[in-house]
Amino acid sequence: MRELVIISGKGGTGKTSLTASFACLAADAVLVDCDVDAADLHILVHPEVKCAEEFRGGVKAIIDRGICTECAACREVCRFNAIDDSYVVNPVSCEGCGVCFHVCPEKAVELEENLCGRWFVSETRFGPMVHAALFPGEENSGKLVALVRNQAKVIARREGKSLILVDGAPGVGCPVISSVTGADHVLVVAEPSLSGLHDLERVCKLVSGFRIPISVVVNKRDINPLITERIEASAGNHGAQVLGTVPYDDSVIKAMVQRRAVVENGLSAAGNAVREIWDRVKTRILS
Repeated sequence: MRELVIISGKGGTGKTSLTASFACLAADAVLVDCDVDAADLHILVHPEVKCAEEFRGGVKAIIDRGICTECAACREVCRFNAIDDSYVVNPVSCEGCGVCFHVCPEKAVELEENLCGRWFVSETRFGPMVHAALFPGEENSGKLVALVRNQAKVIARREGKSLILVDGAPGVGCPVISSVTGADHVLVVAEPSLSGLHDLERVCKLVSGFRIPISVVVNKRDINPLITERIEASAGNHGAQVLGTVPYDDSVIKAMVQRRAVVENGLSAAGNAVREIWDRVKTRILS
């Protein structure tokens, strides 16, 4: 069983579109959406939810008004000003640090586990999928990503799947670190712009710290051929192999409007390029 994680230095590079096409071409994978803060793989693969579970992480303070004597000890130490004049905790402002719990002389403060989001096990036309949604403003995205990936491994072992295909989070923050840790291979999707070049270099430096093999795909290569060449050179400097490039193609947009992967919509320049890249993934990474 192999785990391929597809990431990008920023959103909008085509990472999720490429993941959906790979899912179509693989035909024997467990799909995982680790972009738990802004998941969108479900838009293209239409998951039918079979199981939904709550995700809890961190704590929030709650004051028992029946015990509280309004001594103000908790308000004096709360650096987030989360406790109002009525000694009610604002859950949005509360960071769950627990200082109020420890200083309350009446033990009127309780720390309750926080409901941060939900995670799901679904079926798609490409096979099983594990995905999640973190509630707006909530934290612990790295923990949720780890949970989702672990559940995908359980399903892959149970169903004898040979590949776990992960749509990782963009950027270089905690969700990305949690997405790539322990993966077999990381594929970075870059776009030919100066910011895309900078983002690629950041991502390559991050992944190299985990000593995970890395490859690169340049999407919309023809919108700036000179930057495409610089991205390919930069990838080589970071020890990353360039698996191929994808041209700008309206067929990608048409497929997205239909909520389909571009390789499902017949022959096209972008679809053919993605098929060629997938063939290289199979021979160079998954074999």
